[in-house]
Amino acid sequence: MLTLRQLFLANNAQTTDFPLLLEFERAEGVYMYDKQGKAYLDLISGIGVSNLGHSNPHVINAIKEQVDKYMHLMVYGEYVQTPQVRFAEKLVSLLPANLSSVYFVNSGAEAVEGALKLAKRYTGHSQIIACHNSYHGSTHGALSVMGNEEYKQAYRPLLPGINFIRFDHIGDLQMITEETACVIIETVQGEAGIRVPDKAYMQALRKHCTETGTLLILDEIQAALGRTGKLFAFEHFDIVPDILLMAKALGGGMPVGAFISSNKIMGALKENPILGHITTFGGHPVCCAAGLAALEVLLNENLTEAVEAKSALFYKLLVHPAIKEIRGKGLMLAIELESFEFNKKVIDRCIENGVVVDWFLHCSNSMRIAPPLIITEGEIRKACEVILEAINYYQTA
Repeated sequence: MLTLRQLFLANNAQTTDFPLLLEFERAEGVYMYDKQGKAYLDLISGIGVSNLGHSNPHVINAIKEQVDKYMHLMVYGEYVQTPQVRFAEKLVSLLPANLSSVYFVNSGAEAVEGALKLAKRYTGHSQIIACHNSYHGSTHGALSVMGNEEYKQAYRPLLPGINFIRFDHIGDLQMITEETACVIIETVQGEAGIRVPDKAYMQALRKHCTETGTLLILDEIQAALGRTGKLFAFEHFDIVPDILLMAKALGGGMPVGAFISSNKIMGALKENPILGHITTFGGHPVCCAAGLAALEVLLNENLTEAVEAKSALFYKLLVHPAIKEIRGKGLMLAIELESFEFNKKVIDRCIENGVVVDWFLHCSNSMRIAPPLIITEGEIRKACEVILEAINYYQTA
């Protein structure tokens, strides 16, 4: 009889020739447990998803309660479904006044797709500006605005009319003109190895978009919901986007994304043609119930307030000659090492010793640190000890 691992390799589509092949039976808090009961500290939150850790009881109860009422009823936007309405109401209450209309989708990439369509439809323009080293997802539209040719060249032709600017370079903003439909930019670049822009740059970007009638799309798929030390990352820069993108942690572990704008802008999807953007499972009632519960936990337990102190502890403890730089905002961090080869060895040893870390798509010599926001000081110290031991092991090997 084939093992589960063998069946996985035989029947589940693979994305690399070297999957991690970890087998977990359960997860709770910041830990995941394999069949032998070995605990692994999840220092990447399933790539920014598990902000509350795993198996939060409030989220689980919300899921169970909704499953008992109903699951899928109708394509998005036709029926008045309580989980969607309450979740949107709560999100809007936390956002600036112009972000008043929520369109729920299934993922971050779908949020990107919807936002790009909305910007083109509302402005009547087709030119889009994105950033070098950006990552917005893997669907064709999202791939078109990815700023890394290595990962997209095999799938051309992609969307036309897309120009790229350098992230955090004010001089490049002159490329934004009255013919530009939108600028799509990560508030904090993720797969580039956690790049935090200057406040002056972000404010200049906002000003230039306003002056040219260009919609500013902020991709906070990784950065929102407390990850950077504020509920929304744009709050660090005293700006407000025209369209905000969220996903990952939005569903509390369930798949849900959203693009959010004003009622006026979002109204462009209602006519010429009607049903300008549609989705069958977007805003699934179970996912929305989970997302609302997760947001309630985040707010009620004030988890965002402790993020900066926890971040500072990582900076304090991760001191080593082999660490060239630590970059980031809040609990969205990158540890830069000398090469991908060295980084991969360190990552593999960390996992072997029970701490799950990872690398970045566009910055493979840097290690990803993005633990659940509930991580304790003791768990941070333990994780840093494992990371430093792994670095020392390969430096002296």
